[in-house]
Amino acid sequence: MIGTMRRLGRLFDPKSAKSLILALDHGASEGMVPGLTEFPALLAGSARLPVQGVVLNKGLARASVPAIDLNKRIVIQLSAGTRHGVPTYNQSLVCSLSEALRLGADAVSVHVNIGNDLEDRMLSDFGMVTDEAHGLGVPVMAVVYARGGQIVNELDPALIGHCIRLGGELGADMVCVPYSGDAERFSLAVAACPVPVLLAGGPGQPSWEAFKRMVADGLAAGAAGAVIGRGIFQHKDPLGALAEMCALVHGEPDPEAA
Repeated sequence: MIGTMRRLGRLFDPKSAKSLILALDHGASEGMVPGLTEFPALLAGSARLPVQGVVLNKGLARASVPAIDLNKRIVIQLSAGTRHGVPTYNQSLVCSLSEALRLGADAVSVHVNIGNDLEDRMLSDFGMVTDEAHGLGVPVMAVVYARGGQIVNELDPALIGHCIRLGGELGADMVCVPYSGDAERFSLAVAACPVPVLLAGGPGQPSWEAFKRMVADGLAAGAAGAVIGRGIFQHKDPLGALAEMCALVHGEPDPEAA
């Protein structure tokens, strides 16, 4: 596990002990997502900012090698499913650990949706990935959502707490979940989790200011960072938004104020 821990440590800023990871893996599930077509410029610009890593699907990871700063860690997304699928919450493994390593992965991500009729297979995939990844010294980020036929409210604090607990119980090195909005119960779940908990972008917010408040509230409740995609690449000024998010996550002065 020494290799796993060393690679995991590189995904956290040495000063703030927080992690900001840019998620650019939405194309597989959503198709031609507005804003994502400009990802080469965003990747290049992120080299000047304290962004600890970028999440990519394997095809973009292979095509983007020249654009990725060598100091940025690559998190290869192993799971995929499309919004056209039946059911839409299905996630299947589409990349192996060996392929991810050939692409230069510093960590891998697996997506699990609980509360549906495919939960057992996604959990089985999760277990297999953690075993194989740790055998190769690779950290695993589990992205866990409550989605499916049994779920009424995806942000129910009890469900978010279960997602956090599940990721920690089943061997992930980082757990990524949406913020429930209930600071007390979120804090309890984070404190009881044996690994860092990162904030997912979650449901769309009415404004950029509301999005930043959501992230700030989650960080104050104990989150160790954030994995942000759509909130950044669909902003009218993606690099400016990324700079603001870096300042928020790492506790630095607001670049606009400076």
